[in-house]
Amino acid sequence: MNIHEYQAKRLLKEYGAPVSDGRAVFKAKEAEAAAKELPGPVYVVKAQIHAGGRGKGKFKEQTAGEAGGVRIAKTPEEAAQFAKQMLGATLITKQTGAAGKTVGRIYIENGADIETELYLSALVDRGQGRIAFIASTEGGMNIEEVAEQTPEKIVTVSIDPVTGCMPHHSRRIAQALGLKGAPAKQCGRLIPALYKAFTEKDMSLLEINPLVVTKAGDLLVLDAKVGFDPNAMFRHQNILEMRDETEEDPMELKASEYDLSYVKLDGNIGCMVNGAGLAMATMDIIKHYGAEPANFLDVGGGATKEKVTEAFKIITTDPGVKGILVNIFGGIMRCDIIAEGIVAAVKEVGLEDPLVVRLEGTNVDEGKKILANSGLKITTADDLEDAAKKVVAAVQG
Repeated sequence: MNIHEYQAKRLLKEYGAPVSDGRAVFKAKEAEAAAKELPGPVYVVKAQIHAGGRGKGKFKEQTAGEAGGVRIAKTPEEAAQFAKQMLGATLITKQTGAAGKTVGRIYIENGADIETELYLSALVDRGQGRIAFIASTEGGMNIEEVAEQTPEKIVTVSIDPVTGCMPHHSRRIAQALGLKGAPAKQCGRLIPALYKAFTEKDMSLLEINPLVVTKAGDLLVLDAKVGFDPNAMFRHQNILEMRDETEEDPMELKASEYDLSYVKLDGNIGCMVNGAGLAMATMDIIKHYGAEPANFLDVGGGATKEKVTEAFKIITTDPGVKGILVNIFGGIMRCDIIAEGIVAAVKEVGLEDPLVVRLEGTNVDEGKKILANSGLKITTADDLEDAAKKVVAAVQG
């Protein structure tokens, strides 16, 4: 689960992180008054979407102006003008894809007199089972490009969960960022504050790009991106209240209502599988035979007929799907329940695209009989390889 920049800054401020004063704006008529509450004399107007690269992004609508989703205003009136142009417009960045995202919120914050831009993030290093800080002097840039072209400029500092964040971690990160004097001392306070926020709020990612040193010699969190572990959100009702469902994929949002693990992909063969490992194997074999999966969809080990029906509906609402492969290994889940769900879903939503079903395991014979007696155009398969060949051939043929 992700939150907006202004929400992330508000949260980090509670832990003592230095952030500029700012105001969130939802209506254009509120923008000027919000800007006038800030000391100025320079104001930064930022489109709030769950995607990076806003400053270099482009708006679809000409009325939004030529500049990107981050603009500098010299007066409250100019800030209000920018806000009016951005709100309701569609911003396209490298991370949004061609469709872009509609801007429903604006953040106006006080400008900063920047001396140096740095990069700092924290994430879960699953290989080591630790939280790791990543620091680089190349702030404000695409960190992936920095990692590829100049990896020596990126330093990773892992923190042992037994000891927690210690002073030597902060010193190592300050050194990696090239900080000395007052900024280095401020870094010594910032790192443990960020570590505390990360662990207490069950974050999965905390990215500050850029972290800046002002000309006055102060550290400042100029941008912030925060993501959380969705499985831990039952502990954080206040964070759940920050959720902006308009930023989420409608199909992924629908899937979450039925406790389905769904991720939309760019292929044309929809997959419905029980078990994450089996789902990965299914996607791999589809690619092996020359096609691309349209989604990852795991219905879980104990799905009901209703849950299977909803999963099937989600797949068929994707206009990119040209064929569907159902691959179920019945253990706790019974194959006849899966078959009943498939038949019910096809009868309800209709189906023009090829559908290949591979069932194996508990009550497999009963499941196959239900499919065979349904009167629907459903192709059965003997094993996963057979299923993949049939669905790929049907789609490509």
